[in-house]
Amino acid sequence: MAAMMQPQIILLKEGTDTSQGKAQLISNINACTGIADVVRTTLGPRGMDKLIHDDKGNTTISNDGATIMKLLDIIHPASKILVDIARSQDSEVGDGTTTVVLLAGEFLKEAKPFIEDGVHPQNLIRSYRNASQLAIQKVKDLAISIEGKSLEEKKSLLGKCAATTLSSKLIGGEKEFFAQMVVDAVLAVGVDDRLSMIGIKKVPGGNMRDSFLVNGVAFKKTFSYAGFEQQPKKFLSPKILLLNIELELKSEKENAEIRLSDPSQYQSIVDAEWNIIYDKLDKCVQTGAKIVLSRLAIGDLATQYFDRDIFCAGRVAEEDLQRVAAATGGTVQTSVNNIIDEVLGTCEIFEEKQVGNERFNIFSGCPSGHTATIVLRGGADQFIEEAERSLHDAIMIVRRAVKNSTVVAGGGAIDMEISRHLRQHARTIAGKSQLFINSYAKALEVIPRQLCDNAGFDATDVLNKLRQKHALPSGEGANYGVDINTGGITDSFANFVWEPAVVKINAINAASEAACLVLSVDETVKNPKSESAQGDAAAMGGRGRGAGGRGRGMRRR
Repeated sequence: MAAMMQPQIILLKEGTDTSQGKAQLISNINACTGIADVVRTTLGPRGMDKLIHDDKGNTTISNDGATIMKLLDIIHPASKILVDIARSQDSEVGDGTTTVVLLAGEFLKEAKPFIEDGVHPQNLIRSYRNASQLAIQKVKDLAISIEGKSLEEKKSLLGKCAATTLSSKLIGGEKEFFAQMVVDAVLAVGVDDRLSMIGIKKVPGGNMRDSFLVNGVAFKKTFSYAGFEQQPKKFLSPKILLLNIELELKSEKENAEIRLSDPSQYQSIVDAEWNIIYDKLDKCVQTGAKIVLSRLAIGDLATQYFDRDIFCAGRVAEEDLQRVAAATGGTVQTSVNNIIDEVLGTCEIFEEKQVGNERFNIFSGCPSGHTATIVLRGGADQFIEEAERSLHDAIMIVRRAVKNSTVVAGGGAIDMEISRHLRQHARTIAGKSQLFINSYAKALEVIPRQLCDNAGFDATDVLNKLRQKHALPSGEGANYGVDINTGGITDSFANFVWEPAVVKINAINAASEAACLVLSVDETVKNPKSESAQGDAAAMGGRGRGAGGRGRGMRRR
């Protein structure tokens, strides 16, 4: 009998929680669909906003999928995958963050009945991967290029893309106004498409229409020193000197020691300090620069030395200084010795202006034109914060459209067309795979359905009309999507509801990857908390010491 008993093998630490098999997979799918349900209502022009209140008392009102996912304190390990794809969509293309979460949730929802019926997840994964490749190819086939157009046409087309993005945001009511501003900002930056070159400054007060674009750099007045008021506040075509050094009297280091044999020598040391600072200031004046900016402090002495003829500002933020350098063609200097004209920047107009409650230093008409600044106005702080996030999405979309100049119809049109294409393809396949690709096609319909639900329309009725239109053999209904204004269907492309093809491609790719990743997990191993593990180790260490003590005691006896 003893020989038949199997020895128990313990692999994992006591207290480790393991969940596995079909139940685990279904639990993960339920968690992911739960997350998708949170952002579901934010999709589209009639989407609602979420108010998120964190433990520090900060309040955020947002419609942006990535922002909401970031602020949700998600602890379920499988659901964190959806947070990651929302972030990757945000960093890659800027918009479509709600779409990608919704698609991933819907793919998993469609997979759930098959898993419950005993289908092996790998079969589903294979079909989903195949379907995503077909879907991406179809998007590429349907995409229309806006390359080769004149600048005016291109501006207009890019404005349509920006307006489509902004229509679902809090500032959607002024989408034409902001779309034009975003397009001008992106085109002003030109080839240097670093996002940091477009600054967004927020000034509470006024209304949205008081927002304006500076074709150059604008930043808030920095710390002001005594004598600041006497400085001139406007220059035409000034030379600009950018520094990364302090222009103030420096006290000796704490451990500095000077030994004097004669008290009269003390004055010479004090004079030496003053001569050093005066020498620096004199060299700044000799460069011919009318504006001196420094990342470090510019003290009272320097401010008053410059006061009648030169404008100076110290403690300028690093990013603002870099943007001034890029815009004016100047170079940041770490020394005032041997400054040549080539390192000085210039602009058409510099002036200090009042914007709301703040004073702003504005450099406009910059020669290199590699930067632009949007100054945002609005009532509540939360409103301006959300407006900034909305503009970030629009800027990213326009940047992508400039680089990858292909667009597709929005309003759920492209999703319906891919869905139809996949259903047709599924009919040519024998075996279970046909069912899986059909379920993938059905999942894509979640976008137009949700657009209808969020606007209060009858989703079933609208989807039936869309299916009928997209099924036309001539293919003339391929661009038909949801008409948000009437609750019917309309040609999205003709109505200028456009989005860059790269948004859709990235969304389908990321959502399919996430769904396949969740489906491929059949076991979750949760280690016990590290505190208890440390407690066990301490207890074991205590027992070891006790045993050692007893051992020593025995030896002593």
